[in-house]
Amino acid sequence: MPGLMRMAARTAVVAGTATATRNAVDRRQASKNVAAEQQAYAQQAPPPQAPPMQAAPPEGMDDKLAQLERLGQLKAQGILSEEEFAAQKAAILG
Repeated sequence: MPGLMRMAARTAVVAGTATATRNAVDRRQASKNVAAEQQAYAQQAPPPQAPPMQAAPPEGMDDKLAQLERLGQLKAQGILSEEEFAAQKAAILG
């Protein structure tokens, strides 16, 4: 009977130690993952900002066409919303 109790106690100690070790490894890995994600997030480039538009468009037709093409590109890239595009287009066309 004492041998059986000793074997049960040894098994409990080994199982408890294995569980504690695994939990420690899991916590360490989780903290490393969080640190890596924070570092990756910090290194991301900020989103591009729309360049300021001219208040008064030039009078030449070529200039107006170039501005309208640029507006179309900004809208296609998602930098300008539909409302901003319409407002700038109206300002260019007069």
